[in-house]
Amino acid sequence: MNNPIQWVEIAATDLERAKGFYSSVFGLELQLMEMPDSKMYMFGAPEQPGSSGCLVQSPINKPSADGAVVYFSCEDVANELAKVEESGGQIIVPKTDIGEFGFFAQVIDTEGNRIGIHSQK
Repeated sequence: MNNPIQWVEIAATDLERAKGFYSSVFGLELQLMEMPDSKMYMFGAPEQPGSSGCLVQSPINKPSADGAVVYFSCEDVANELAKVEESGGQIIVPKTDIGEFGFFAQVIDTEGNRIGIHSQK
């Protein structure tokens, strides 16, 4: 089965601050795209494994720590967690062992969104 998630939008109130956080913590290369009612920094590519998405600033997108949680995949959760607080975020669930499924953590980004981090080690 293919990955059913195609696109993710992560709300931002300060797009440049959000760009700094995601670039620093995840090493994302972000591309600016301006729409009539919003600005976005896009990441990922449709032809690559996983989902593509963006950081978006618009009147209808509001950051939230409630609701759906987007998980970012990485080599080792500990590496990304080490960058979260120095990049302006907050760790809310430390690296946690989930057995055969690897490890996860949850953080609050600079915009107030709760996001997850997952790795196999």
